[in-house]
Amino acid sequence: MNQMKKLMLAVVSIFIVATMAACSSTASGESEEKLVINVAHGNQPGEPIDKLAKKWKELVDERSDGEIELRLFPSSQLGSEKDVLEQATMGSNVITMVGYDFLMDYVPDAGIMNAPYLVENFDDLLYLTTTDWFDEIKHDLNEKEISIVSTNTVYGERHLLSNEKVSLPEDLKGKKIRVPNNPMSITTFEALGAAATPTPLGDLYTSLQQGLIDGAENPLPVLEGVKAHEVSKHLSLTGHQKFIVAWISGTNFIDSLPTDVVQMLKETGDEAGEYARGVLEEEDKRVLAEFEKQGVEVHEVDIEPFKEKVQDVYDKFPSWTPGLYERIQELLENRPS
Repeated sequence: MNQMKKLMLAVVSIFIVATMAACSSTASGESEEKLVINVAHGNQPGEPIDKLAKKWKELVDERSDGEIELRLFPSSQLGSEKDVLEQATMGSNVITMVGYDFLMDYVPDAGIMNAPYLVENFDDLLYLTTTDWFDEIKHDLNEKEISIVSTNTVYGERHLLSNEKVSLPEDLKGKKIRVPNNPMSITTFEALGAAATPTPLGDLYTSLQQGLIDGAENPLPVLEGVKAHEVSKHLSLTGHQKFIVAWISGTNFIDSLPTDVVQMLKETGDEAGEYARGVLEEEDKRVLAEFEKQGVEVHEVDIEPFKEKVQDVYDKFPSWTPGLYERIQELLENRPS
């Protein structure tokens, strides 16, 4: 009888193992059928960039009939902007949002896209991404294992939120202002007389609370997203940078994908960028009204003194191609109407 029980237990065990193996094989087969691409950014859920990423995910799911999934990682879940950029260059399965200032470490001339008071409007910046000059930038980035997937994401106009009123550059003297950890942002605020203080965006709120910084700069929805307005109550509309960003991936990863998939990713990324620009315009209006409601004093400023102060920034990067600023201005002057 005991022998019979042992035999039955053995048969049942074999059946369970076989069933699990079959399920595992099926799951593996299903995962092979679906291409999963990680998409990372540092912004908070609900911000325009997060809405862009969600729209992009929807468009890719629709165009690929569910065969491609964009898996979203907001709030720097995969690491800082620099960290994820490095992961991409090493071949990771990731698309990430980066400012052109962060790309300076790879192709220095790319940083001018985020230079202070470079252009009059966002359309000028977006036009630059369609020029032969920008094609050269993309080529040089490819040689550094970076491929640009989408170029038309408008991140926003950057303003200054501080503990004390700022009307002139002189008001920034010695003030610790949180900036992203890249040469362009640091150099810009040093030129304005501030003590530029690189701090992760996720640490901004506590840094303000603890008095480690005196203010921060970013587009309005981003400042609201990190709740900086709960601590700092003076908003100066400096508009020191009109900021667009790129979505990039590693060249090795992009080259591993079928050409039609890459084209679809670019087309849907651009569509999502257009959608998000409309969202951003509405969010700017809403956030400004909400800030005033929350007791933030909004200050219109004369930007001419700020413009004058940052002119030196264009001479601070010896690695730039000689005459780069002049070339950009010539491109803008000859922009088709």
